[in-house]
Amino acid sequence: MEEITGPDLPGMYVEAAPWWPLLSPPEEYVDEAEHLRGLLARAGTDVRNVLDLGSGGGHLASHLTAYLDVCLVDLSPAMLEVSRKLNPGSEHVCADMRTWRSDRLFDAVILHDAIDYMASREDLAAALATAYAHCRPGGIVVALPDETRETYSASTGHGGVDGPDGRGARFLTWSWDPDPADDTVTTQYVMALRERDGTVRVVHDEHVTGIFSIATWIDLLTEAGFDPVDAVEPDEPDVAPDVFFVARRPLG
Repeated sequence: MEEITGPDLPGMYVEAAPWWPLLSPPEEYVDEAEHLRGLLARAGTDVRNVLDLGSGGGHLASHLTAYLDVCLVDLSPAMLEVSRKLNPGSEHVCADMRTWRSDRLFDAVILHDAIDYMASREDLAAALATAYAHCRPGGIVVALPDETRETYSASTGHGGVDGPDGRGARFLTWSWDPDPADDTVTTQYVMALRERDGTVRVVHDEHVTGIFSIATWIDLLTEAGFDPVDAVEPDEPDVAPDVFFVARRPLG
């Protein structure tokens, strides 16, 4: 199998990024975006602008831009190029969520699946510090990790669609925890990518992601300066992660 690699990034987000709309179509994010909009509405704060920290291909944001001013920050230039086509009216910034700083403050900061790539407590703390630095006093952060240590289980999955241009993509995932004593899990991705002429190539990618306990999430959000911090079990578990976190930056 062909190995896709990229500096500091899984190959899925580098060479394979142009296939992202077929691997993870924007329409699959409709329910998640509605759930997120509901969270923002229930937070009791006026949310007009949002920082999407770790925005990937912008598929989640594409369902928010009709209602909100969204700034998209991601480490992958290739994924931001995908997002610019989908969200042409939004600001895009290529930066590391652990270190990015600007003079802008937002009503809300969202961290969804890209936060899983914070594979150490130090990296997660750094990303949450970035969220705090760009959240206005009285604003909120919503963190939606795919899983926590309490909810994680080994799994397999699959997906992908055919595009109107004749291309098609399918993927298989296989996730397990090689060492339950540490803060990471491993997921293997195998992707079959079909070109317009029918040529198919198979690529393989290994992703090492962080997995942290609910208590660790609460501790790190609190240490970042957020208060209060709530760990919430969703009313619609098929739409949202098993546990997500809503926190507010104090007014003082």
